Amino acid sequence: MIATVDIKRHEKNPLITPQDVKPSRSDFTIECVFNAGVTKYKDEVILLLRVAERPIQTNPHLLTVPILKKNGEDFELDVFDIDRHNPDYDFSDPRKVKQIDIDSYVYLTSMSHLRIARSKNGVDFIVEDEPFIFPNNRYEAFGAEDPRITFIDGTYYINYTAVSDKGITTALAKTNDFQSVESLGIIFTTENRDVTIFPEKINGNYFALQRPVPKQIGRGEMWTATSPNFIHWGEHKFLMGVEEGWQSLKIGGGAVPFKTEKGWIEIYHGADRDHRYTLGAVLLDSEDPNKILAKTAEPILSPEAKYEVEGFFGNVVFTCGVLFEDDIVKIYYGGADNVMALAEIHIEEIYRALGV
Repeated sequence: MIATVDIKRHEKNPLITPQDVKPSRSDFTIECVFNAGVTKYKDEVILLLRVAERPIQTNPHLLTVPILKKNGEDFELDVFDIDRHNPDYDFSDPRKVKQIDIDSYVYLTSMSHLRIARSKNGVDFIVEDEPFIFPNNRYEAFGAEDPRITFIDGTYYINYTAVSDKGITTALAKTNDFQSVESLGIIFTTENRDVTIFPEKINGNYFALQRPVPKQIGRGEMWTATSPNFIHWGEHKFLMGVEEGWQSLKIGGGAVPFKTEKGWIEIYHGADRDHRYTLGAVLLDSEDPNKILAKTAEPILSPEAKYEVEGFFGNVVFTCGVLFEDDIVKIYYGGADNVMALAEIHIEEIYRALGV
């Protein structure tokens, strides 16, 4: 077995906590700030944070949940009260409310939006007060989550998970300046998430990892797809599946892949049957990313620190973005679905873990 890799958690972890973020409205409170997409823009490191907030609870007999409701042609944020003693609902999961007779989650206890944080040194971040992407259509009625940022052809493309009672889809937006943003709509339909788009064309097409979730047969595993225009995706192919151990329940893309002299490296996540999330790496061929060259046998980052083990949903490390600079891979990740943290690893350590 390959020895444990030398990966260093930053001494200032966690870098961003819920206390560092202002709610979008006065009657809400921030629950979590995590799973940020990352990129460089001019002289700044940009984190596009997933910010989960919920209504301040004022009545112990009621659960007040956020919901996006249609008002004319627009959608606006509203709240809805559910009797905690109502036998028609299951309140056992702190993240969701399930309607028992249809065995389906019908409300989330918080709503996520995407918020920009800026830093000159990649460690000390200032979080903006206003949301950058806020749910505003029927497919985002329960929130916008887990963004990835791909810089390609001079544009920053942001794909993120859009959640509603219609299911979990992947939405796309773009920006050139992180001041204004344009929505491009849904690019992968239900139920598909963990989409990561490569930062250059491959054989004339855009290339993406995806994670469809079968409901009757199969498990959550990684596929690929290509597109001529970023909007219409096809050539869907299975890439890699679950394995016993740290990735026995499901796997999915994490950070946007980055190119090295040995091929594309993807830092991805695996969950075991105890819902413990860890990070591994896979090496894909430069010219044909459908070809796997190597995978790490063991995780390169596992939940061990207190802020990774204890939180809103404990025993989780989850990344949506890395920076690869001067042979150092800077992994920005969510800890326990609650805070943002940073770990750094030399590229040679990843090669060693991959056995290449």
